[in-house]
Amino acid sequence: MIALALAALALAAPPKPHIVWKPIPYGATRRAEMAAYSEKHYGVHSWVLHPRAIVEHVTATNSFSSVYNTFAADVPDSELHELPGTCAHFVIDRDGTVYQLVPLNVMCRHTVGLNWVAIGIEHVGLSDAEVMQDAAQMRSSLALTAWLMWRYSIPLANVIGHNESLTSPLHKELYAPWRCQTHADWQHADMVVYRAKLAALARSDGLTVGPTFRPRPSGC
Repeated sequence: MIALALAALALAAPPKPHIVWKPIPYGATRRAEMAAYSEKHYGVHSWVLHPRAIVEHVTATNSFSSVYNTFAADVPDSELHELPGTCAHFVIDRDGTVYQLVPLNVMCRHTVGLNWVAIGIEHVGLSDAEVMQDAAQMRSSLALTAWLMWRYSIPLANVIGHNESLTSPLHKELYAPWRCQTHADWQHADMVVYRAKLAALARSDGLTVGPTFRPRPSGC
């Protein structure tokens, strides 16, 4: 019976997309910085990630190399001026190549208020519309996100765009000046379209996706 159950789960699993492992430096110093950041912002002194959400991003650049170099440099970020440096777990290039930069059990600074629970996926491009019109990039994005949903039992409701971060039930920010900080990429209207495509793909792979995202009042 156990073997049959495992076989059934395997059949329901979406195919894992091809992922190019290209790690950024993330040694003991950066992990200690991440743990200190986590304690300040989330009340948990740890760099370990237990994924419960996925946040989609747009890089606002035209090349993977510029994104990689920014994430690899462990320096205070230009916007909020805090360590560790910003990063995301995945970057999807314009040709659909999926790069993984950080292990999935390690926190990355990609979304204020959600780094403690969220995997970050960056898309090389200048806008939501540009990414959504790129067929190769969207195929890879949807395939990767569906596979991560299956691997970590993440419901569709917890797949959000960066601009939706403040209205996620998982959002937590203890540092008051950052309580309402977010970015403009992957706005709600675009994520409605993205999640519809994602749900269709996931269901075709036999996954139960659950209800879609319902924004909560942010108070901002």
